[in-house]
Parts: sequence; structure tokens; C-alpha cells
Amino acid sequence: MVIRSTDEENEIALLEDKQLVELHREKKSGSVAVGDIYLGKVKKIMPGLNAAFVSLGDEKDGFIHYLDLGADYNMVSRYLRQAMNGDRNMRTLTGMKREPELAKSGNMGDTLNVGQLVLVQVSKEPISTKGPKLTGDLSLAGRYLVLVPFDDKVSISQKIKGNEERSRLRRLMQSIKPEGFGVIVRTMAEEKSVADLDADLRNLCDRWAAMTDRLKSAASPQRVLSELSKTTALLRDVLSDEFDEVYCDNEELYGELRQYVHSIAPDKEGVVKHYRMDTPIFEQFGISRDIRRAFGRIVTIRSGVYLYVEHTEAMHVIDVNSGNHIKAGSGQEDTALQVNIESAKEIARQLRLRDMGGIIIVDFVDMAKAEHRRELYEFMVQAMAQDKARHTILPLSKFGLMQITRQRVRPAIEVDVQEKCPFCDGSGMVRSTLTVIDEIEQNLRYLTMSQRLRSTTILAHPYVNAYLRLGFPSMRMRWMWQYRCRVRVRAMERLNLLEYKFLNAAGEEIDI
Repeated sequence: MVIRSTDEENEIALLEDKQLVELHREKKSGSVAVGDIYLGKVKKIMPGLNAAFVSLGDEKDGFIHYLDLGADYNMVSRYLRQAMNGDRNMRTLTGMKREPELAKSGNMGDTLNVGQLVLVQVSKEPISTKGPKLTGDLSLAGRYLVLVPFDDKVSISQKIKGNEERSRLRRLMQSIKPEGFGVIVRTMAEEKSVADLDADLRNLCDRWAAMTDRLKSAASPQRVLSELSKTTALLRDVLSDEFDEVYCDNEELYGELRQYVHSIAPDKEGVVKHYRMDTPIFEQFGISRDIRRAFGRIVTIRSGVYLYVEHTEAMHVIDVNSGNHIKAGSGQEDTALQVNIESAKEIARQLRLRDMGGIIIVDFVDMAKAEHRRELYEFMVQAMAQDKARHTILPLSKFGLMQITRQRVRPAIEVDVQEKCPFCDGSGMVRSTLTVIDEIEQNLRYLTMSQRLRSTTILAHPYVNAYLRLGFPSMRMRWMWQYRCRVRVRAMERLNLLEYKFLNAAGEEIDI
């Protein structure tokens, strides 16, 4: 994990095998976040939608449907009244009797009134023009457990497969959980000791007690319990025995993270490191370059395959193109399968990286054989197995389209990879100049590996020419060694910054 901190936000990059797979942004202005619990005020009842808008003190009101109030709404409502009256028994829910469950066929207008105070939790951040989505089913997430007030059940993550381990965890939690609370055992709890689970449970109960105390003097609308910061929450969820390093360029945030890791896993405290070098942290780890490569409308893959990625209000659409694919199969059908398999791996990464949610439609290269379509579907399922967001993948349709739905709880990450053209004074937009080097190398790879080119001259703008010759070994020299091709680079002032040409040994321009 690499964390870049600025005055406005923290940017968190997660790398696996030195490849960027997730990018998160956390604003420091205290905006609405998933998991936050608010003392809200009902602002408007919508009978036609059987829903209500709730003021949270933010610029956008939250939306809650009647069915999202939860079966235990009557319990939550009574807890709220007693906590605001200073009843300290609500800190542990001691002696609180069960209330009748909320009828599933009821109406919002009969349950809530305008101006009424309600205790709600954010289940989805504001997206586009929509405000945050709310729920009345409260829960507090820890590293190993999720605490569920007003419930007595113990649920075990489905990803914990061993029956013996599931039984051990269930018996353990039933013996230590407090009365009036249910518990969901997370995947990270597998094989953990009683001491680890008990410490996590006590921490969650302490947070509940602190929120109860805060309600006594709270004025609506107000946030009464904040989820951990996105940086800390992400670290909590990914920290494992295989996790190697966390680099942070902000000394204050470094101290907070180190203290948090010490509290939950003292043996892992050393993985948190303070980055002190002069080179910007994202530049040092190559993340800035990866971001510009991955977030454009066109995403290229090393083999020459490329993707078109389009975002609309209703869905995301990804089109797969074979481009200059250099690993030719034994026939058109095998080549199509290779292209689709390579694309599926990158698409799975793109969904995590951009945090795309909702409906995603992927237009793969057409394949005639049913076994190839089935192989692609199985590969896609496997490629997305590491994605923690809930998702559903459907087999390819007869039109060659794959439909994916992915949990959407926050806006998709967007990075502007365009910049003002220096030759038109900002009247037009071109792709980032950092991508032109990648494009030149991709075409060189195609010419040398597919067309067997052994000598070429690259004509480029003087700036690009200077960059390719910079250092020892220079980019030009590395290309010569890697692709076993004699490469010359010549500056040509009449070419614009993103323009370039390849010449063959006879000095003739190569049409790519």
C-alpha cells in the first residue's frame, strides 16, 4: 500500500506483484462515508416511492426506502429515545426487551413523520446527482468481526469453508458475545485466537457505548459515529500475513497508521514505513505512470490488444479490440480466445482499479466454439475472485456480450489523463504526453516480433527525441537490447509533440 497525502485528500494505491490494482481517494473535509451513523431528521416523505429523504447536515439529503428501515426499526427507535434521555443501560443494551418486527408490507407515511429524528447508517455514498443511500440496520465493522445490535445471531463468512473451523468460531462467539448483540465473523477471523477475537469484540462494544453517550447531547442532524478513515479501514481489511509494506509520505498520518496497526496486530507494526525521499512517492513507485496508462478511454495491453471504456449514467461499456495482437494462434478462433483471455484479466483489474459498479457490459471478440465461450466465462470468474465487492457474472450471450453486475457503494474513480495541447493554446485536448512513449514501444514491439523488423529509424518531436536518448542506458538502447533491433532516433521539428514515424532500413515510412 502506498499513500500520498495532500492538503485536500489522501490517495491510497494498492499494489499486487508491483501492479496497481486499486486506487482510493479520501477527502479530508469530513464528507459522508459508508459506515457512518447519523442522527438524522426526516425532511420529506415520498408516498409514491414508499421512502423518505433524511437530512444529515450535508448538502445532499439521504434517501431511505421503507424496506431499508430494517426489521428491528422499532428496537432502534426505542434505543434512540432512551439514549437521548441519558439511559446508560443502552450502552450495553442491558435488559432491553424485544419489540415487534416492522411489517414488510407497511407504509413509510405510517412509520415516519416529517421532522422526526431517526438513527441511520450510510450504505452507499453520494453518486452523481444522487444523495447517500441510508439503512436502519445498524452494524459496526471491525477487523475480524461485525457487531450487529438488537440481534442474537452468530453468522460465519461463507468464505470460511472448513466445518470444524466454522463450528469452533460459532461456539466461541456464542460464549463471549454480549447479550443483545449479534456477530458476523469475517473471513480474516479464520484460525485466529480467542484473545484476538475478544479484543476486536471489546473494541466494537466500546465504540457502541461511546456513540450512546454522544446521543445524549447530540443535535440533529449530526454524525454520531464515524467509520474509520478510508485509509485505516482499507488497511484493516487487507492487512494479513502476506501483506508486506505500507509507505506513507505524511508524518502525522504515518504515526496514526502505525498506532492503529500496533493496536490490532503488534507483530505487523513494522510494515508501516515513513517515506522521506525527495522524489514524489507516486513517481518513485511508478504509480503515476500506471494511473495514466490505466485510466484513459483507451486502455492498451502489452500484447497489442486494447480496450475502449465508456461510462454512462446507466452502465459501463467495455469493447475489446484485437489491435496489433502479436501472439497469433493456430487460427482465427484460437487468436480470438487468446485476445479475450488477455482482455478478461485486464478488465477484472480495471473494475477494481476504477471501482466501477452497477451494470457492466463487455463486448468480447466473437468466438464460434461453445467450449471457448465457456472457457472465457470460467476464466473471468476466476480473475474476479480477488474482488471483494459483491458481483455477479453471466455467461456470454449469443451476441458475444458478457453482463456483469458489481456492488456500487461509492462513485467510480475517474482520473483525467488529458492535458492542454501546447500547440493550440488549450483549444483542443490530446492524450497525456506520457502515453506517447508507451505507444511508440508498443508499435516497435509489433514491428519486431510480428513483422520481424531488424532495423528502424524513429522520427519524433525534439522533446521526445531527447527523452528517448536520455541517460545510460537510454530508452533507445534498452529497446535495442530487448527487441534485438537496431533503433535510431532522429528529431524532426515539423512533427507535433505526439507525432512520430517509423522508417525502414531503406528510409521508407512504415505504414502501421
